[in-house]
Amino acid sequence: MSITAERRAELIEEYKTGLNDTGSPEVQVALLSERITNLTEHLKIHAKDFHSRRGLLMLVGQRRGLLDYLKRKNASRYQTLIGRLGLRR
Repeated sequence: MSITAERRAELIEEYKTGLNDTGSPEVQVALLSERITNLTEHLKIHAKDFHSRRGLLMLVGQRRGLLDYLKRKNASRYQTLIGRLGLRR
């Protein structure tokens, strides 16, 4: 369910905006999206795992907040990011 260190490094490398960037909204949203995808797959198998479902909803809300922030600050970066991640809205 968690992200391996290799996968995390790949995502950071793919979505970073600067040389040593690990905390930009793009990177954070990409990491959250990966965790959300993993949890969604877990919940397809374990439908009654309500603790993980609550964690999933918290991650979705956190990602939504970061996307709203990015949309307020820079709409073109927001549009690029949701296009790259394949998110709706």
